[in-house]
Order: sequence, then C-alpha cells, then structure tokens
Amino acid sequence: MVSIVSVAKAAGVSNKTVSRVINGEPHVTEDTRERVEKAIRDLGYIPNMAARQIRSSRSNTFGIITDYVSTTPYSVDIVRGIQDWANTHGKSILMANSGGLPEREAEIWKMFQSHRIDGVLYVTMYHRVVDPEAGDVSIPTVMINCRPKTSELMPSIEPDDFQGARDLTRYLLERGHRRIGYIRLNPILLGAELRLDAFRRTAKEFGLAESDLSIRLGMEGPVGAEENYVFAAASEILQQKDRPTAIMSGNDEMAIQIYIAALTLGLRIPQDVSIVGFDDFRTVSLSLKPELTTAALPYYDLGFQGADWLNKVISEEKVRASRRVISCKLVERTSVCAL
Repeated sequence: MVSIVSVAKAAGVSNKTVSRVINGEPHVTEDTRERVEKAIRDLGYIPNMAARQIRSSRSNTFGIITDYVSTTPYSVDIVRGIQDWANTHGKSILMANSGGLPEREAEIWKMFQSHRIDGVLYVTMYHRVVDPEAGDVSIPTVMINCRPKTSELMPSIEPDDFQGARDLTRYLLERGHRRIGYIRLNPILLGAELRLDAFRRTAKEFGLAESDLSIRLGMEGPVGAEENYVFAAASEILQQKDRPTAIMSGNDEMAIQIYIAALTLGLRIPQDVSIVGFDDFRTVSLSLKPELTTAALPYYDLGFQGADWLNKVISEEKVRASRRVISCKLVERTSVCAL
C-alpha cells in the first residue's frame, strides 16, 4: 500500500509538505504542489480521509441543501459549479434535497451536524427570500439563489435580475423600439418583481411614458401550479390598434407562447414584432426560430463562487456577512430587429 512517505520520497519533499498539499493548505509553492500532485497520481496514493478527520476538527466536506434545484432545468448548473470548485480544492460534497418540506429540512441540518460538515450551501430552486429551517444547529452557511428574510444576516449570492432586465430593455430601446409590451412572471417570485422594476425604470429613463408600455400578467398562483395567461395576454397586446413593436417576456418558456400568439396572428418575428426572453434556458432559446435574444442566469458561477465564499467563511477570513450579485449576461440572437 502506498504511503505518504513514498509520495514524499518520489516528490523530493518532506512528509509535512505532502500533508499540506493534500489538505489544501497555503504556503506551498506552485512548483512543489505540482510535483507532489504528480507523485500522488503516479503512485496511486489515496489519502486516508478518516484519519485526516481524526487529526483535524474539519471533515473537508461541504453540505448542499436544496429544495427542488436538482430537478430544475439548468439550475442543476449551480450544483455543477459547486462540485467543480470542490474537486479543484480537494473537498467532498454531501447533497440532500428537502423537497421544500420544513420538517425534512430540519432533519437534514441535524444530519449534517452529526457528520461534522464544515459548511452548508443553501440552494433554492428559484430566486427568493427565505429563512433556512436550521433550528438550533449552527453551521457556517452561504445562501445561493436566495437571501435571508430576517434581520439576522447570512452571506448570500444571487443573480442580478435587475441588471439583466435593464440591459434587455436598453437593447430594445437602443434599436428604436418605443412601444414595448411586457408579460410578467408570477409576482410571487423575487426575480419577477426585480425584472419588472428594471423594465419600468429603464423605459422611463429613455423618456417613455407609461402609456407607451403594455404590461400584462402572464401567470400567478403557487409556484409549480400557476394559472397561465401568457398566450391570451400576448394575443391581446398584439391585436391592439397601435400594437407594440417589441415584447419582453418574463422568461424564455413564456416566450414560446408569445411566439405562437404572434405566428397565429400572421405576424413575422422579428420583422413585425421583436421578442426577448430571460434565463437563457437553451432548450427553448436555441430551439425557437428565430433564436431568442435573452439574458443568461449565471447558475454555474453562483455555485462556483458560492463554494469559494463558504470556504473563506469557514477559514475565518475577514468575510462580512453580506449579499453579492452576479450579472446576467445579455445573449444576442436573431429575435430582435432595429427599426
């Protein structure tokens, strides 16, 4: 069986240096780290994780608590970002899905505590305000795609829905559109309100009046069981005498129905009406023809940066409990034309 002594001998370093590399400790030069990692690969050395946990107060394991994120299109990229960061930094991941049930979530926190998890990444399916059901369990935590409801601050990292919607609105306005429709997401969603607010403010900054905007509710009700009005709302807007030259959709999936409404009325996209979405749900945005201009939710970056932030919190670096946002990149395709 290959030992740490064998790795140290092959790399030409001390046993302590090998231990530092394995544990991801600082103060090791890049050249030394590469030599040690090569010796580990060449010899097939496998660190004894149980022994490391006994010697250390840390398990080198992060826990992920999700509601439904693992089954949500593209939000699984949050988990992929976390996993990639963990692989790079020698961390293990233990993931548990609460199914949105508070009692199940409380059980998960206790289970993580019993496994001596170093820290928790609390991930939600959709952007919202929520308080973790941690009970009396206290583990360093970073919230991803959500923010805490109470005054007790907890680090959180979220997509910048406001910036994404502002950039999309500017994109339309800079291409000459002055009559614009907007079909809203479910108001229960935090992102829905941020996107609508950005749309209204940006239009006003460009000198548009409220009468230049046709804003309609696209869906409402419990998340996952909403009443859907998108097709009817789009059809009504597009049959106005002075109809909008562009429509902004609350998300990409809603844009499907806006496309269908436009085509049903014999309108061409983008020649007669330009359409933009939000999320960059590529199963939709690339399948629609013409392909959909949209703003991409930075799911992978949320996971990767969230894990890095949690590591800093655990390491007791000077990290202030605060809220970070990651920009939503505008993705230009062919569903918009300039007037």
